Amino acid sequence: MGATCYEEIDFESAGSPGGLNYGWRRMEGFHAFNRDEPGLCNQPRLSPPGLTLPIAEYSHRQGTAVTGGYVYRGREHSELSGIYFYGDFTTGRIWGLQQAEPGKWARYQMLDTSHYISSFGEDENGELYVVAFGGYVYKIVR
Repeated sequence: MGATCYEEIDFESAGSPGGLNYGWRRMEGFHAFNRDEPGLCNQPRLSPPGLTLPIAEYSHRQGTAVTGGYVYRGREHSELSGIYFYGDFTTGRIWGLQQAEPGKWARYQMLDTSHYISSFGEDENGELYVVAFGGYVYKIVR
């Protein structure tokens, strides 16, 4: 989710009590959000107390509308196990996020498609699918 300059990916672990404050309307990704000048992209700063920062962000130079996805848990492509797949509606790019160590995430561009990514899906075997605007469904393969 983003507003004017950055899209962000947030994470809440299973078993978490929920209700974390991601700072929406105060932060945009790792940046302070300027309500008076929404197009002004501020420099990164430490989050105000009580806010949970995202695990990743990307600027609107890379895309403009994040589409959340799923963690790969399938068996067909074991090298993708544990990678969180998400995309950008307007660019068709698909990224993967993987926890490198506690609190540290690595982001990789997995695919660059010509599709408007509207959703992701998962089958009973943990294999992932991309849903493109217009109802087209594509299986993610390596």
